[in-house]
Amino acid sequence: MKTIIKIAAGVVLLAAIAGGVAGYRWYSDNRMPNFTASVDLFVRPGMSVDEILSQIPDSCVARPQSVARVVSRMDAQAVKPGHYVVERNKPSIYLPRMLRSGWQTPVKLVLSGTMRQKSAIARKIANQMMLDSAEVVSALNDRELLSSYGFTPEDVFSLIIPDTYEVYWTDPMKVVLDRQKAAYDAFWTDANKEKAAAQGLSCKEVSILASIVKGESNHEPEYPSIAGVYLNRLHQGMRLQADPTVAYCFGYTLNRVLLKHLEVDSPYNTYLHEGLPPGPICVPDKACLKAVLNPDMHGYLYFCASPAMDGTHRFAATLSEHSRNAREFQRELNVRQAAKAASRN
Repeated sequence: MKTIIKIAAGVVLLAAIAGGVAGYRWYSDNRMPNFTASVDLFVRPGMSVDEILSQIPDSCVARPQSVARVVSRMDAQAVKPGHYVVERNKPSIYLPRMLRSGWQTPVKLVLSGTMRQKSAIARKIANQMMLDSAEVVSALNDRELLSSYGFTPEDVFSLIIPDTYEVYWTDPMKVVLDRQKAAYDAFWTDANKEKAAAQGLSCKEVSILASIVKGESNHEPEYPSIAGVYLNRLHQGMRLQADPTVAYCFGYTLNRVLLKHLEVDSPYNTYLHEGLPPGPICVPDKACLKAVLNPDMHGYLYFCASPAMDGTHRFAATLSEHSRNAREFQRELNVRQAAKAASRN
């Protein structure tokens, strides 16, 4: 009888210990804070559980075994792709619940800098979202899709407003275009439309001219002056003769625009054709758009790079003055090229 009692007591004790361990594990997994810092996870379709776990630094988890335990019980096929943020002090169980439920955290889509080709835009977007570059390019060339926004593949650069947008990492390209259309409509207030009309331009024509301004300079303080030059030429019936439009004709592959390039047969060549080109030659930013709407109408008709070689320009009202500025720039360029050549010898 004593032996039976001892065995029974031992069984009870083992059961109590096992229950205690199980209870502690449940409490540890479901109630105790485990993440010591926030963790970003990017889950692509078909990712394995191990691939998901590999994104979690050991330093961000107090009890890695707890995370491994709750995730091991998760069906990888039940995980929804997306960008997830596990916040600090969350228990381990939050992770599988979040992945199964699709509790995504938005990402910031930054569209900025030089965007002269659709492929460049595609790379920017694909680097920040789950979208493939080919999907983005396809959307930017989809005439039917773009027509629903009032644009075409030829003028789609006008639709894109450089800024920072909040999207979900898994959003389709249509959501990105929806954000662009909302930003475009927000920019084109009645006041801005009136400013465009005062210059004899439509909203899309402002974007075209702004894209040329963007192509001419990265020095924002000069944008209104450059816009003023081209508006003066337009108002006087002069050809724009803008080098960036020629560079566009050659897919921006030229190191320098030479005289032979000015004869390229393209409606975008403003040396051959009067008025604005058929569409924007790059994505203009808001500063360039505002420069066209608020130009410095100084009477200048010409400008060329400054001999200071600092990215600024010299402006001129007459051809003779412009020629003098151009000669000074060329002399300085020759001096610098000679000095560079001498340093190599």
